[in-house]
Amino acid sequence: MGFYGGINYGFGYFGDGFVGGRWDHDHFFYNRSFTNVNVTVIHNVYNTRIENVRVNHVSYNGGEGGINARPSSQQEQWEHERHIGPVAAQTQHIQEARNNQQLRASYNHGKPPIAATAKPASFNEGVTRPTSAAHYNPPARVAGNPTRAAVHPNDLAPHNRPEPVNTGNAQRDQQYQQQRQQLYQRQEQEHQQLQQKQEQEHQQAQQQHYNQAQQQQMEQRHQQQTQQMEQRHVQEQQHTQQQHQQPSHENPKH
Repeated sequence: MGFYGGINYGFGYFGDGFVGGRWDHDHFFYNRSFTNVNVTVIHNVYNTRIENVRVNHVSYNGGEGGINARPSSQQEQWEHERHIGPVAAQTQHIQEARNNQQLRASYNHGKPPIAATAKPASFNEGVTRPTSAAHYNPPARVAGNPTRAAVHPNDLAPHNRPEPVNTGNAQRDQQYQQQRQQLYQRQEQEHQQLQQKQEQEHQQAQQQHYNQAQQQQMEQRHQQQTQQMEQRHVQEQQHTQQQHQQPSHENPKH
């Protein structure tokens, strides 16, 4: 089922076809060696072990340093065969899942109530519940454009300056304000330092005449650096806020 660029992604996608399942006439069967399905609900299963050879190399096709893999003549023939779009039940499933707020990572924070459904668009009966939850870190987004991920620190929305708080405990509020101000200044400095570092790498790339693959690698590295920094900043802000919200253990005055 398809050509995956010669890249070993694991989980049944080993770069040369998909081994996690197969079609048998008009029924799809899941290979339980790679696909986790509930056999009490789904009975179209089989077990075929495929040797997964682990190698240490880059994970992209083409360009300098990349994997030079091409589809076979049979795979190219499959590519030009007639392909059928999603059926009505699949389209309905997509629309209902999209409109279900509980299935959005921004709402459930990596803990969705449903991992899989037994039937299309059936979100109430025969569903598979997730056995574990992933830690959710929303990707950093471009200021004014929430659909595009940020690549450089200058793309990010500026941090809001800490505003005064008044909880009735003047000493604690003052301490919290100082912590937020120090955190704001440090994070702004880290923004500037990373931006300067990436701009220097851009200048170096121009001087050394980077090719397209090198440019792409550099931008991917910059995006990863930027998003990791912003995620860390958000976590630091949340940690500071949680500390302030914890109840005070001051001894009552008699």
